[in-house]
Amino acid sequence: MKRFSPKPSRTSQNRGSDVIRTTMNAGAGIFSLVMLATSVLPVWSESSVSAEAQEQHQQTQDVSSANFRGLEISIPMDDHGMKAAGISTIHVVPDDGKAELTFPGTVVVPQQQLRMVAAPAGGLVEKMLVAQDEPVTAGQAVAQVRSPDMVEAQRLYLAAMSDETLAADKLRRAKMLVEGKALPEKDLRIAETEAAIAKSKLDERKQLLFLMGMDQADFDTLTTTRGIVSLLIVKSPITGTVVTRHANTGEQVKAATPLYTFGELDPLWVNIQIPSHRLANISVGARVMLAAHGVEGKIIRIGRTIDQSTQSTIAVAEISAAGGRLRPGLAVSTTVRVEAPNVASAGKNWSVPSTSIVRHRDQTWVFTKSTDGFRARPVQVIAETARNVAVRADFRPNDEIASRGVLALLSELVDADKEE
Repeated sequence: MKRFSPKPSRTSQNRGSDVIRTTMNAGAGIFSLVMLATSVLPVWSESSVSAEAQEQHQQTQDVSSANFRGLEISIPMDDHGMKAAGISTIHVVPDDGKAELTFPGTVVVPQQQLRMVAAPAGGLVEKMLVAQDEPVTAGQAVAQVRSPDMVEAQRLYLAAMSDETLAADKLRRAKMLVEGKALPEKDLRIAETEAAIAKSKLDERKQLLFLMGMDQADFDTLTTTRGIVSLLIVKSPITGTVVTRHANTGEQVKAATPLYTFGELDPLWVNIQIPSHRLANISVGARVMLAAHGVEGKIIRIGRTIDQSTQSTIAVAEISAAGGRLRPGLAVSTTVRVEAPNVASAGKNWSVPSTSIVRHRDQTWVFTKSTDGFRARPVQVIAETARNVAVRADFRPNDEIASRGVLALLSELVDADKEE
């Protein structure tokens, strides 16, 4: 890139570099002479001179390394050069410790708001009465199953009802005979036990019928008329929406085969993918915004493990469904508002535009306005957002930094690095 103006201020730096190179060459020469004289000098002399040469060489290397890492680099430039490069400046402002970080997320239904409905008995699915994404109410019929298992359960209930009646009659006769001294009391105890067993078996068969989905009207008909029904009506346990339909009409199913999954779709969860290096900034209770959908929520849980492939974890935020604008499975961009009191209280933390930041030689730099142009200054990044970056540096409140046209300054920085 074309240089905007000469750089007379680097003369002293170039002289310093020449001195450093001369010192390094001298140190290396001394070290070579010492190695050459090993065969004629005493052992103690070799050790003394070698240690002195190595120490001088190490000091020279430290000075050379610090020349780039620790010092600011001057970039002379006049107003005409700034205008030609399109460079504009802005004042630095203290960082308040608040930031908005953007992460990808996925909308899901909370697990406690999902209900799985399965076939309570094996049979043939005659009808599936609701479709995918259709709303349902609690107690609404959602499927009809023609079930031989239901017929068998009713038969066993009627048999248990007959056994219970016989056992009750036997107990009554035994009581009358014992009172007339015509039957040992032991036989009365046996009759009482048999009646109790028959009664509990009848209750068991009754509960199985209700677990299979038989309603009270059909049960009353069964007990009074002994009429057996083969059609099983499956009902929704909650008011919600059909999230998944697992079976189809005409399908042969076994007991406990899933038919539907219902879900309550308000509130919803957002699974936010947080990179591991950002976890220190995220805490439970942090506000979460979905700007594209106009809803807000808060983080209720942060994962305790890291995915090895993505080096990230999942933070769960609870949000409103926004009247149906948010739906399960939707991929969203989430903005998490974080506050870092330790950052806000530090006196050397500043907020700069993200366009002011450049990276060179594994360091982060900004360009501050000076009397003769700019100075490239290394800074430490604390937090980043799409618009601003929180940095730690020795700025003053009236310092100005380049906010536009920084590529031209980066080119100057690279050139200055080559000349060092």
